Amino acid sequence: MCQKIYAQVVIIGSGPSGYSAAFRCADLGLDTVLIERYDKLGGVCLNVGCIPSKSLLHIAKVIKEAKELNIAGVSYNKPVINIDKIKDWKNSIINKLTSGLSSMRERRKVRFFQGNAIFNTDKSLIVENQKDKFIIFFDNAIIATGSKPIKIPSISYNDERIWDSTDALSLKMIPNRFLIIGSGIIGLEMATVYSALGSKVDVIDRFKHFMPMLDKDVSDVYIKSINQRFNLMLNTYVENIESAKNELIVHMIKDNLDKKNKYYDAVLVAIGRKPNITSLGLEKIGLKINHLGFIQVNNQLRTNISHIYAVGDVTGAPMLAHKGVHEAHIAAEVISGKNHYFEPQVIPSIAYTEPEIAWVGLNEKESKNKKIDYEVAIFPWSASGRAIASNCTVGITKLLFNKSNNKIIGGSIVGSNAGELIGEIGLAVEMGCDAEDIALTIHAHPTLYESIGLSAEIFQGTVTDLLNVKK
Repeated sequence: MCQKIYAQVVIIGSGPSGYSAAFRCADLGLDTVLIERYDKLGGVCLNVGCIPSKSLLHIAKVIKEAKELNIAGVSYNKPVINIDKIKDWKNSIINKLTSGLSSMRERRKVRFFQGNAIFNTDKSLIVENQKDKFIIFFDNAIIATGSKPIKIPSISYNDERIWDSTDALSLKMIPNRFLIIGSGIIGLEMATVYSALGSKVDVIDRFKHFMPMLDKDVSDVYIKSINQRFNLMLNTYVENIESAKNELIVHMIKDNLDKKNKYYDAVLVAIGRKPNITSLGLEKIGLKINHLGFIQVNNQLRTNISHIYAVGDVTGAPMLAHKGVHEAHIAAEVISGKNHYFEPQVIPSIAYTEPEIAWVGLNEKESKNKKIDYEVAIFPWSASGRAIASNCTVGITKLLFNKSNNKIIGGSIVGSNAGELIGEIGLAVEMGCDAEDIALTIHAHPTLYESIGLSAEIFQGTVTDLLNVKK
């Protein structure tokens, strides 16, 4: 028998976008239902993405730093890796966070239904699991179903040694020879983890340029830092993968000419992600998808059906949890009657590698395309007292300023904890700060974040920590 349920708002998907939308709706006094196909809240990000990857990256960072302390006269034995204990520790972090979400859901009186959802009409959903079937009628719906890995059509995924990001984070094994296809954020983070755990890692990418969203001087600093940890091969693609008893034979082509076979114990495919929308029945209700395959929304996150909203990865790039959370808040507030809009000046991006790479706002290429007369100011971490004392001199802080009004328009950081440091630059761009605002803000010394103030001083021509080229 099909149970009938009514809610003012129904949210499909319980990742950061979904649970944030549900909790904000509840806080605004709306009767809210949250649907998730899995048993636990948190989606990919919490269960098999952001959180477990950062747990493993923390381990990788500690291993690297301990090894590097040899130069300071502090030596440790080679680390003993216990995969089962690492898994238990990682899972304990996930369980702590998911249980916290469940507690907040209950205290907010958000009703939860586990199962697969499909639109029946533009005012109702059918939700079904192994035991029950529900029909949920709603006034408003928010689609927050996230994304899934893109597969390479020429590769057969029947071999359990061919992984996606979920497999890599589950720590099935530590392969001696490990190939990562894709040099995006996921691929680089997994290269960081597995190289620290003892794998010999190759990373390949079919593009000629490494992380094309970065300026070359930024990416060059990172590439220089990884040379002794893993191998990066650009302009290279996989033709096919052959399964042998004791290894995977990867047929790859470099520079469209050089064919070679290489042998690996495991291969991770990390070439990007696509939206989880094919099973929702969107075509039945006439909901519009854009030319890139994402749900089309306006700046209030409304779809072409005005009472159905979409947030997070399903709305397109950048596919980042923090973007989705802010979209979720706006959608909930619009539903509650507030005249709010999603109009951020900038959205930060971070690769939690070692060293980290973080960027926000415009880069040089984008500035040129917009015909902005800009100036670059770079502070090298080799001149930072804190970086030298902390053995993390491989890094730069780079700011871009609009020369017509001296306002900051973007910035990039390569270095330890760059993801934490980028926040000041994002706030500065969002608030329309000029170079003087940043340079005259007293930054604590010795810190890594003072490199932001020093970069602004370079632009101002007032820096004393380096030769003042403007003088």
